[in-house]
Amino acid sequence: MTYRPPVRDMAFALNEVAGLSALAGRGPFADLSPELVEAVMEEGAKLAAEVLAPLNRSGDAEGAKLKNGGASVPSGFAAAYRQWVAGGWGSLAATPDYGGQGLPVSLAVAMQEMWNAACMSFGLCPILSQGAIEALTAHGTDEQKQLYLAKLVSGEWTGTMNLTEPQAGSDLNALKTKAVPQGDGTYRITGTKIFITYGDHDMTDNIVHLVLARLPDAPPGTRGISLFLVPKFLVNSDGSLGARNDAHCIGLEEKLGIHGSPTCVMSFGETTGALGTLIGEENRGLACMFTMMNNARLLVGTQGVAIAEAAYQHALAYAKERKQGRPLGSTLAPGDMAPIVEHPDIRRMLLTMKASTEAARAICYATGVAIDTAHAGETAEIRAAAQARADLLTPIAKSFSTDIGCEVASLGVQIHGGMGFIEETGAAQFLRDARILPIYEGTNGIQAIDLVSRKLPLGNGSVAQGFIAEMRMTAKTARQSNRKTLAAIGAALDAALDTLDKATAYMLAQLKAAPNDCLAGATPYLRLFGTVAGGHYLAQGALKTAEEDGQGGFAATRLALADFYALNILPGVHGLLGPATAGAETLYALTADEFS
Repeated sequence: MTYRPPVRDMAFALNEVAGLSALAGRGPFADLSPELVEAVMEEGAKLAAEVLAPLNRSGDAEGAKLKNGGASVPSGFAAAYRQWVAGGWGSLAATPDYGGQGLPVSLAVAMQEMWNAACMSFGLCPILSQGAIEALTAHGTDEQKQLYLAKLVSGEWTGTMNLTEPQAGSDLNALKTKAVPQGDGTYRITGTKIFITYGDHDMTDNIVHLVLARLPDAPPGTRGISLFLVPKFLVNSDGSLGARNDAHCIGLEEKLGIHGSPTCVMSFGETTGALGTLIGEENRGLACMFTMMNNARLLVGTQGVAIAEAAYQHALAYAKERKQGRPLGSTLAPGDMAPIVEHPDIRRMLLTMKASTEAARAICYATGVAIDTAHAGETAEIRAAAQARADLLTPIAKSFSTDIGCEVASLGVQIHGGMGFIEETGAAQFLRDARILPIYEGTNGIQAIDLVSRKLPLGNGSVAQGFIAEMRMTAKTARQSNRKTLAAIGAALDAALDTLDKATAYMLAQLKAAPNDCLAGATPYLRLFGTVAGGHYLAQGALKTAEEDGQGGFAATRLALADFYALNILPGVHGLLGPATAGAETLYALTADEFS
């Protein structure tokens, strides 16, 4: 499979649409420039296209294996990982205190798109490590930071997140893994965790597990969960590796997709008990873990963008090559056939793929820039507003973008026709790989609940309303353009915002009066919000390049994508208003026993 990172599209979305250029040259990003951002992307694109992309197909076919008491990654993964580490790619956004480069989170997000578009099974590993870095940076002890952070930042060691248990999926109240204090600052961890991505592998010397467990006297429910650092190999005070810890992979899941990524069943403490140390405070583990999960949720949203981009490139290449039929009005000689890209329905699907991918990319990058601004904004007020924006956008970035990843991958199969259903073409792998994205790191239903129950009420609704007002300004600017196409885009965005306003008002009003009605409409509401936000960012992109009209190429593409989205995708939000505001009554019209 070939994949070429669309560096110009990505750099434009990051610098101009998401707004990273506004932070360049200031504060901690004093040495940053849009040109440097693009140069970093160009260098990463070489690794993604030349080293990682060739592993996608072979890694899927070979898969991760369980052998010699541990997990082994497919051929080529370990060598590629060493190149990735040598390039310093894991350290982009990490603090310089532990060997990081101190570059923006949003740039690291863009690079994660490249790794995952090239080979999602490979790209998963850095995502988990990045989350571990975030959690330790925010909550780790000085000793933990000194022993582990530099190795995690460099990529010499990798990190994991161990939440799920056989009886405890999304509901962590049922978590049973135990942690018994040993009186010397360490704890003995015993229990089983499932679905642990890269829980074991043979790419690095050590793996740093972050494990949720309960103390013997912990209160029930999520109030009694603590977070522990449990290394595969114990680490001596001088940083050298010690004895093998009692933490083992005892099985690999057989999955629909991401076959190259080892998804492990982890056993902690089958013999002596796995030794670990507490991260943060006792019984405050969930707060620590959410630092890791929020980072991971944005990066999983970025995986949705990645798989969509890869599926689009694959489908476009096929559509240009595959000849079938003759479009109406064709001047081809009798018996000749045209590439299927010339047929209207194929073009509709390709434009849907491209516009949806660009919309999701902008949402993810904008979330990353909001996180950067929350850290680097010039005033406390700016930083607080940016953090609130990041909080609002995170569930949208995760859910909307991963749904888009699945839908775009499915369209890619459709464009291939019957051959798309055949593994040989590679189109099916994108769909298989994409299907996990709406599930892990908090299902998209949970993201929707988070949006309506926790994020909409921020500032008594002012955070969401402020973003809607910002989108109104984009619509107004476009509507007032003397260019017919931009004016039409603005009008369509305005109409969509009217619908979003109605749905938002409903959610805020019902949140206390009838919260179950909010939860019943949460998923269509999130899709509505994400679709409108995507239209806003595409319109911004068209406006940014409006002065280049007549030059064709990039500016023409921005305008065409925004126009297609406004006329073909944005109108769908009006049909989402009903489901978002229908309430819960019809969902409970049948009892559980009456379902058949």
